[in-house]
Amino acid sequence: MLLSHDDINRLEKAGHDAKGFARRDKQGYVRLRNRKGYCVFFDPLKSRCTVYRLRPLGCRVYPVIQSEEEEAIVDDVCPMRHTVTSSELEQRGRRVARLLKRIDREARNACLLDKRVKQS
Repeated sequence: MLLSHDDINRLEKAGHDAKGFARRDKQGYVRLRNRKGYCVFFDPLKSRCTVYRLRPLGCRVYPVIQSEEEEAIVDDVCPMRHTVTSSELEQRGRRVARLLKRIDREARNACLLDKRVKQS
C-alpha cells in the first residue's frame, strides 16, 4: 500500500515510528511494510487492522484501485469486491486519482522523508 505524507504524519502522531511501518522503494514511493505476508498493522489472530481509525487513505478507498489505463476499477483479488456499488466506484475512484497524483508529487520530492523512512 502506498503512503502519503499525511498518512505517515497521522500514524507518527499516534506514536508509531515510520521506520517500523514504512519503507521507501527505489522510485521514491513510500509503502507500508509487510510482515509474514500481512501489513504490519494487521493482526492475523484477530483478523483486523490495529490502526483502523488511522489507516492510510489507500486502505480507506480499497478495493477501488487505479488500472494501468488510469481508470477506477475494483481489485479483483478482494473477496468483498462484489459489495462496491457503481456510485462508490465513481466516488472512490476520484479519491484514488487525487491520492496517486499527490503520492507521485511526493515521490519526486523524496528527500523530504529520507531521515524518517528507510529506503529498501
